[in-house]
Amino acid sequence: MADRPSGAPAIRVLAMPADTNPSGDIFGGWLLSQMDIAGATVAVERSGGRVVTIAVEGMSFLKPVHVGDLVSFYAVIEKTGRTSVRVRIDAWAKRGRTRAEERVTEGVFTYVAIDEDRRARPLPSV
Repeated sequence: MADRPSGAPAIRVLAMPADTNPSGDIFGGWLLSQMDIAGATVAVERSGGRVVTIAVEGMSFLKPVHVGDLVSFYAVIEKTGRTSVRVRIDAWAKRGRTRAEERVTEGVFTYVAIDEDRRARPLPSV
């Protein structure tokens, strides 16, 4: 993704005190889970149904997220396979006090489309 995010975020979330680690920063696991939700929303749209996360690659925590930051998660499909969708996710924080925006986290998540029996199913044609 470029120096600034483009398009609309898949989701936006306000970082709250309950989401902090013992040092007072937002817990990395919270960011990971929000990124997974953002990526899944894009994968569900592309697959036309249910998906499961099968891989997280290249996760990088670039800067800390603080309580009060509004975090926007931008998700873009990088590649599709027969049953899979690979999504790049960039998280940007709008700082609560300064309103400055910074990219804070990035990663690539892979999802697989599944059927009612939780078996992999082909993606529909575009």
